[in-house]
Amino acid sequence: MSLRAAEKDSASEIHIPADIDWHMLDKSKFFFLGAALFSGVSAALYPIVVLKTRQQVSPTQISCLKMSCAMMRHEGPRGFYRGFGTSLMGTIPARALYMTALEVTKSNVGTVTVRLGFSDTTAMAIANAAAGLSSAMAAQLVWTPIDVVSQRLMVQGCSTSSKNILPNVSSYKYSNGLDAFRKIVHADGLRGLYRGFGISTLTYAPSNAVWWASYSVAHRLIWGGFGCYMCKKDESGSANRPDCRAMLAVQGLSAAMASGVSALITMPLDTVKTRLQVLDAEENGQRRPLTIMQTVRNLVREGGFAACYRGLGPRWASMSMSATTMVTTYEFLKRMSTKSQGSYPS
Repeated sequence: MSLRAAEKDSASEIHIPADIDWHMLDKSKFFFLGAALFSGVSAALYPIVVLKTRQQVSPTQISCLKMSCAMMRHEGPRGFYRGFGTSLMGTIPARALYMTALEVTKSNVGTVTVRLGFSDTTAMAIANAAAGLSSAMAAQLVWTPIDVVSQRLMVQGCSTSSKNILPNVSSYKYSNGLDAFRKIVHADGLRGLYRGFGISTLTYAPSNAVWWASYSVAHRLIWGGFGCYMCKKDESGSANRPDCRAMLAVQGLSAAMASGVSALITMPLDTVKTRLQVLDAEENGQRRPLTIMQTVRNLVREGGFAACYRGLGPRWASMSMSATTMVTTYEFLKRMSTKSQGSYPS
């Protein structure tokens, strides 16, 4: 018995559309449409990511409004899209890896957990957590180098727009993503592109596991508690079926709730990771990468444990909006990419 079959059986009163498994998808359509849809989502949310990154590397607390005004005054609208081209080019292969690992793991682990006798809700939570963990680990192979390059470009304008509030930002000036790539490899070797890889994996793998598990549980709880108010009787009058607007509302609310939990738990790790990838230490007139312990000590010295939560507002907003648009887009993408029923085994 598969996870999809278990989910279908459990929806006896409220007929929620069953989940779409990996084998049910037209892969070429899935990846092509996914690249287009998620590129649009990334473009819409990128300015918030830039704000979050600059707040995290700042040695003092600066409000989003003050930083936004300074960026607009000194750099113009282009300042909010520094490094976007590099980020977009990396997002496409990273998303492909992420979605493949997510769907394959969720389908296989879900089937195994149902066969082991777990309840439907527990099986889905375990499958989603495992899928989130594996997809984040796979995507980090591409995302970490892209993060390092794009974040260097994001904070490059800080010295002019904020009067040197970031004294430890790399002294190199980059003209574009390719130039940044060359200079990082020349200065630090290939290891420079994977600076913070370990802590990135420690940040995003648990974060994704927590997010997908929380999303799965919230999704089921919301339908269980309020589903009867959001559904309509079908033509026979024997079953409640949700309309598209109700499904979107539940997906969006579940995603926002999961993002809040995930952001609070992983924010300190994300701040340390960002600083490791962007800032350098200066010793005997030479710059070198910071260690994790040096980064943590600097943070605590600058503002105590609260300094680890700099940029929490933009990150929470970014994660909530990103997750809401991502999950609704993702569910839409899966339904757009589904094969005809005769093309896959029942």
